[in-house]
Amino acid sequence: MAVCDVVNISAEKVAEVEVKDELFGVDVNTGVLHDVVCMQRANRRSGNASTKTRGELRGGGAKPWRQKGTGRARSGTKNSPIWRGGGTVFGPRPRDYSYKLPKKVRRLALRMALSARLSEGNMVIVDKFEMAAPKTKEFIGVMQNFDFSNCLVVTEKDDANVQLSARNAVGYKVLPVAGLNVYDILKYPKLMLMQSSLEQLEARLKV
Repeated sequence: MAVCDVVNISAEKVAEVEVKDELFGVDVNTGVLHDVVCMQRANRRSGNASTKTRGELRGGGAKPWRQKGTGRARSGTKNSPIWRGGGTVFGPRPRDYSYKLPKKVRRLALRMALSARLSEGNMVIVDKFEMAAPKTKEFIGVMQNFDFSNCLVVTEKDDANVQLSARNAVGYKVLPVAGLNVYDILKYPKLMLMQSSLEQLEARLKV
C-alpha cells in the first residue's frame, strides 16, 4: 500500500493515510481510458439535430411552371432537394448516441485515472473542506494555497456551500464520490480528495 500525506485547507500536513494499490496503483492503459471517455461523451449527446425532407416542408403542391415550352428543366415542386430552400436528403434525424461498456471496464478505467493522478503527483488528500456559506473568494483562496488553477474537488457527499462557491470560479468543479467519473478526472489536471471519501471510493471500486 502507498502512504499519502493528509493536509488541511492551508496545505499543511496533518496526518498520513494508506491507500490501496488495487485502487491507486493500477497500470494505466490509455486504450481503456479512451474507450470510456468516448462512451461518456457519446452518452452526453442530445441527438436532437433534425432536418426536413421534401415531404415535411410546407407548400410545394403547385407545379412551378408548365412541363414543356419554357426552355427550362422540368420541375414538379419547389420542395425539390436540388432547389434552394428545398428538402434535405439524408440529413440528420433525432437519434440516441448512447451505448454502454461492461461495468468491469468502467471501474478499471476509473481506477486507472486515479492511479495516473497519484503517480503524477497531482492528487492531494484533504482532511476536510467545509464552508459556512457560499463564498467564491474563500474557495479560490483555498485553491491558491495549493497553487491549483484547474482542479476537480471530490467530496464525501453533496455539499451545497462548496458547490455554489465553485460555480462562478473558472477552472474548478466539485463532485460527490457517487458522481466521480473518468472524463472529469482527465479533464482537470489536479485532483483533490476528501479523506472521508476514500472509504466510499474503495467500496465503489472494490475488485
